[in-house]
Amino acid sequence: MITVIGLGAGDLSQLPLGIYRKLLATEHLFLRTKEHPVIKELEAEGISYESFDDIYEKHDQFEAVYDEIVNILKTEAKTKDIVYAVPGHPMVAEKTTQLLLEDEELQVQIEGGQSFIDPILASLKIDPIEGFQFLDALSLVTDELQLSQHIIICQVYDQYIASNVKLTLMEQLPDEYEVYIVTAAGSENEKIVKVPLYELDRGTQVNNLTSVYVPPVHEEELLYHDFRTFRRIIAALRGPGGCPWDQKQTHQSLKKYLLEETYEVLDAIDSQDDDHLAEELGDVLLQVVLHAQIGEDEGMFTVDDVIRSVSEKMIRRHPHVFGNSSAETAEEVVTNWEQIKQQEKGTTEAKASILDDVTKGLPGLMKAVQYQKKAAKVGFDWDAVEPMWDKVFEEIHEYKEAVAENNQEAAVREFGDILFALANIARFYNFDPEEAIAMTNQKFLSRFQFIENVLNEQGLKIEEQTLEALDAIWERAKQNERGDNHAT
Repeated sequence: MITVIGLGAGDLSQLPLGIYRKLLATEHLFLRTKEHPVIKELEAEGISYESFDDIYEKHDQFEAVYDEIVNILKTEAKTKDIVYAVPGHPMVAEKTTQLLLEDEELQVQIEGGQSFIDPILASLKIDPIEGFQFLDALSLVTDELQLSQHIIICQVYDQYIASNVKLTLMEQLPDEYEVYIVTAAGSENEKIVKVPLYELDRGTQVNNLTSVYVPPVHEEELLYHDFRTFRRIIAALRGPGGCPWDQKQTHQSLKKYLLEETYEVLDAIDSQDDDHLAEELGDVLLQVVLHAQIGEDEGMFTVDDVIRSVSEKMIRRHPHVFGNSSAETAEEVVTNWEQIKQQEKGTTEAKASILDDVTKGLPGLMKAVQYQKKAAKVGFDWDAVEPMWDKVFEEIHEYKEAVAENNQEAAVREFGDILFALANIARFYNFDPEEAIAMTNQKFLSRFQFIENVLNEQGLKIEEQTLEALDAIWERAKQNERGDNHAT
């Protein structure tokens, strides 16, 4: 039998009478650490024990320390009943207790001891019913933080851990945000120090009885980065007393805005402007959450359903990451992805066409490429690029004939055929024709603005210049793009 008891959060006055008597009476007492106020007082009463403090010096990781302690305890318990004493309460932030309980062949009995949570709450004068988080400094991650609640971070053993806690908190809070360093709460050695966040790991000494308290954030501006805040903002805009424009929007009315914002993201990517990209991605996110809020208002779906659906899809379609499959190359990933998509849709699903999967709302060139890819998968494709070029020239010839015949309708159709044939060339060479035309548009914009700037500097009006004069400035713009140092 291993009896695990808690030494409480502070000095001997906090120790329950039953635990006190057991500590004095036991013959085989093991301590995870003797660095606890109770032990010094019990030593004066003649208790004997074996501590595991030396094991901490042997390992760089706490996991290894805990594993060795548990292995020793299991060995000792094979021949005798033992008592294992830990700081605080055995079931509060005590990894060794959890490791012992995992062994189903081991007899483990848990006995009390006051945890440090109660004295910390009392010393800080906070009520956990207002919202309370209790987190481990050794495994603290930023997305666990609920900043609108009271947060107590335990096991801040040393300056290194305090530094990690500081850096994690500073990802979401200002450097000057005030936090509390709490040591030996409820004991005669209690110490509570309020410091700005950036000083959390400076000056103040921390030890194995130290925790950090982060007060709830009440300033709305400090929570603007929180998705829950954003969701509440959109709900307020759509709700009673909200914005008349937002209230009248529908899925249909928002379609054009989603498309516009998507193209603005593409522009930001092409401009290589990270700040602008972050802003434009925010605008796309706004559209997503607006659609989700409309779905919630209509009782159809919520943003939780949206996130759950895409999370399930990502897990399901990446078995090489989240399952037992393997995919060594990007091509293998794409192949697996398509196979899984087909399985999801079911083999019995009747289709009018294999092209039905292509999204109807895609831009023209992008849709052309997708149609061509689908057709190529069933063998409707050329094996070489030469006949593709022949098709381009054939379509150009047919377009010229339609123009010569002054047949506007036929000319438009033949021009579309030219674009479709050129999209096929782009697919063969593995680039996006939409991206290509976007690059050309940007190039035209830059060169034309160069012409405007040159003429403005000379006090000339562009509409009064000859084509030859404008073309000469255009050539200067091209030279500048090539980095010609002789360009003037």
